[in-house]
Amino acid sequence: MNRFSVTAVVVQVQSLRYTPAGIPAVNLVLEHESQVVELDTPRLVKLQLRAVAFGVQAEVLARQGLDTVCSFEGFMANARNSKGVVFHIQDFSKT
Repeated sequence: MNRFSVTAVVVQVQSLRYTPAGIPAVNLVLEHESQVVELDTPRLVKLQLRAVAFGVQAEVLARQGLDTVCSFEGFMANARNSKGVVFHIQDFSKT
């Protein structure tokens, strides 16, 4: 199962673009910070995550202001042209 959910702040939104098939797409950078317990020890977790959204989700996210906190759901996939992974956003809501 490849499901990923995270509450994060939108820190970068690129311009809305269109795939060769005409589907709206937008690339984003999300930033997350939380405290989790690992081996009975509190740990501060900070990360930046590259993300992409398509269709209606892309159109709405392209209009979002920076520093918007949202809950995101989707899946992880390999980046096309570089190393690493990209979070594919399938749904989100403001928190």
